[in-house]
Amino acid sequence: MTTALADGVAPSEPSTSPTRPRRPRRLSRTKEATLGYAMLLPALAVFGVFTFFPFVKNFQLAAHHPGPYPTSPSPYVGASQFFQIIRSSAFLDSLRSTAIFVGIAVPLGLFLGLALAVFANQKLRGTAFFQVVFSSTAITSIAVAAVVFQEILDPQNGLMQWLGIHTAPGIQQSPGWAIYAVALISAWQFMGFSFIIMIAGLQSLPEEVIEAARIDGAGTWRVFWRVIVPLMSPTIFFGGVVGTILALQSFGAIDIIIGNQNTTFSHTNVLINLIYDKIVYDRQFGYAACVSIALFLITLLVTVAQFRVLEKRVHYAS
Repeated sequence: MTTALADGVAPSEPSTSPTRPRRPRRLSRTKEATLGYAMLLPALAVFGVFTFFPFVKNFQLAAHHPGPYPTSPSPYVGASQFFQIIRSSAFLDSLRSTAIFVGIAVPLGLFLGLALAVFANQKLRGTAFFQVVFSSTAITSIAVAAVVFQEILDPQNGLMQWLGIHTAPGIQQSPGWAIYAVALISAWQFMGFSFIIMIAGLQSLPEEVIEAARIDGAGTWRVFWRVIVPLMSPTIFFGGVVGTILALQSFGAIDIIIGNQNTTFSHTNVLINLIYDKIVYDRQFGYAACVSIALFLITLLVTVAQFRVLEKRVHYAS
């Protein structure tokens, strides 16, 4: 102690404060995992009740043939009912209508969304207003859109008649162009979603590449097809995949415009409408379950095919 004072250094006193014990790392991870699962529990419960349980229930319904009466037992038939239904003429007609509907609505909606996005992306005064207008169809209710287009195409008092374009007979009486009309309505609504993702993709493109093409003498059309479309291929691919899934599940426009009173128009009875009709009006739950499984498999196969075939043409800029 004398030596420490002589050197001018005060002696250190022993620490009397209690040492705080370290929290075990395993206990900390357990608490974090418990908190994470607790926060996921509501979403998992909703998914299990409204998605996973109906998905499993479909297979149970498809494997049992309904009895002659609601209270009679349903015999187990396995997969025979499923293969019998997918070979029926009603299912094949519905599948053909679905292919026509998706083949019109998705490409047309993508092209219109991209074309409007290119127009609205110009550095001109007032383009912000058009961006709001073009994207508004994405939030428009399909019920409202169907009623509006139904009035526009009305063969007696519709807007098309006032413009001198005769639409008689109407959609409900014209089996020749009804599926095309409802596909155009769905394409119009999908155009808003397509425009939103396309305008976001355009705004992320390198301006120097487009300017270089214009300096080299490329016209507007050539710049669009040779520069903008290849650079936008990832966005177009994403929109095509999402749009196809949404189109395969489209229901509102056909149900509102065509309705169940025209069930003889099998050309507009797409798969999702066929499921609805078999559940609500025919009470054939096993039939509807088989069509639901078929629609799920078709959606899965189409999505996988898009990733296997179309993604090869996608150019991801490094």
